[in-house]
Amino acid sequence: MIAASELLDSLPYYLWPFLRVSALFLVAPVFSATNIPVRVRVILGLAVAALLAPLVAGEVAVDTLSASGLLLAAREIIIGVMMGFVVQLAFAAVIVAGETLAMSMGLGFALSVDPQNGIQVPVVSQLNVILATLLFLAVDGHLLLLGALADSFQLLPLQPVGLEAGLFLDVFQLAAQVFATAVALALPALTAVLMTNIAFGVITRAAPQLNIFAVGFPVTIAVGLVFMMLALPAFLDRFGGALSLAIKQSVGLF
Repeated sequence: MIAASELLDSLPYYLWPFLRVSALFLVAPVFSATNIPVRVRVILGLAVAALLAPLVAGEVAVDTLSASGLLLAAREIIIGVMMGFVVQLAFAAVIVAGETLAMSMGLGFALSVDPQNGIQVPVVSQLNVILATLLFLAVDGHLLLLGALADSFQLLPLQPVGLEAGLFLDVFQLAAQVFATAVALALPALTAVLMTNIAFGVITRAAPQLNIFAVGFPVTIAVGLVFMMLALPAFLDRFGGALSLAIKQSVGLF
């Protein structure tokens, strides 16, 4: 029989890892999907925190209800959110790439709900997100992310101290790379659609009586879809590289 005093004494060893784990699950891709019930995420967070608790056993000497305890709680939440946000940036690049390509193809009006983020995105973006999610699970990205989370307890032990200001600047610089990654993902199909639009522009100048909207709209969509299919291996390869780099950078920030 476990006494209440023993339970309260062991609570911090599970509380601090749970805060970092739950904060990561709140932001990280797949774990933060809106179609996953909150109870499931809480239970999963408790299970992962229980597994990580031996890594921090003996390191916590802070009163939970003190000012140092509140500082440590805020620190753990910020660390978890930043790690999940860095990996989420790779998925944000996929969404931006799909939106850019959909607007060029004329599919910007075709919106559907993204199950990952719970917002309306073009169907091209949703297709990209589905492919990115399948690749994330296929390469065990969720396990790699949990491994990075475990490593973070070695790099950033549980201490009621602040974080360096340069850490937040590094996150902002990584966010700026989203647009460069999005352009690289959408570039093959985007180039083909652009060349198609230029060709139709020349045709319009040569034959003004031609109803270019009736002809050009389906052709532009067809060209975009064909080149998306042809560029799919390159898309998966580039996103896989961006995802691997994001997981490494989630720990490399510290």
